[in-house]
Amino acid sequence: MNDFFVVIPARYASERLPGKPLMDIAGKTMLEHVYENACKSSAKQVVIATEDKRIASIAGDFGADVCLTSRKHFSGTDRIAEVSEIRKWSANQIIVNLQGDEPFMQPSLIDYCANLIGEDVLMSTLASPISSKKDIDNPNLVKVLLDKKSFALYFSRSSIPFQRSSVNLETVLRSVFRHHGVYAYYCSVLREIVAHERPPIEVCESLEQLRALFLGVKIKVGISQDTPGLGVDTEKDLNLARKLMS
Repeated sequence: MNDFFVVIPARYASERLPGKPLMDIAGKTMLEHVYENACKSSAKQVVIATEDKRIASIAGDFGADVCLTSRKHFSGTDRIAEVSEIRKWSANQIIVNLQGDEPFMQPSLIDYCANLIGEDVLMSTLASPISSKKDIDNPNLVKVLLDKKSFALYFSRSSIPFQRSSVNLETVLRSVFRHHGVYAYYCSVLREIVAHERPPIEVCESLEQLRALFLGVKIKVGISQDTPGLGVDTEKDLNLARKLMS
């Protein structure tokens, strides 16, 4: 079992759903649900990283350890790197980046992601099987393609791989997986990633993990047969989360 810390990046100015960390779901903010799940994992520390004093105040009210960061960050990865510097964490410390819009992420899956890290795995994430063409075509669901050793080849919001007319849907569904918003990495790898400017593929897709792939960092993908649950990206997702949680 690896020793690890969880950092939850929580940005107020979400493009698709502004203020979403503070949206109410079954009597608690979405962020509090994420925090509680993280605290039930094996993490030695759980920290909320935010640029917003409203988020910091409310997170403090429910007992969270909060770290205020710069407003200039483009991604959660950049925000977490600042936390690692503020807290002076060692290069070999394992950090789990648990995104603040994953209120259904099970503690056991947080542990699973952290424990994928090892001598030959410097960064990891999670995915689950996709069961429908509708999900493949949904730009709000991030997809990932894998190599034979379950390392990521590419992540995209688009429908991947391209489906030729001669290829049946079953073949496509065996090729692609649904990505989930949790990552683990050594602090040294995190710092290496944020030391570089965002490459065009990251800017185009608005997916922070593509910077790691661009730099040659291999990302191990753990496959869960049970989906970690709904991530909240849109108003529709929020309404569904409220129904599920109630």
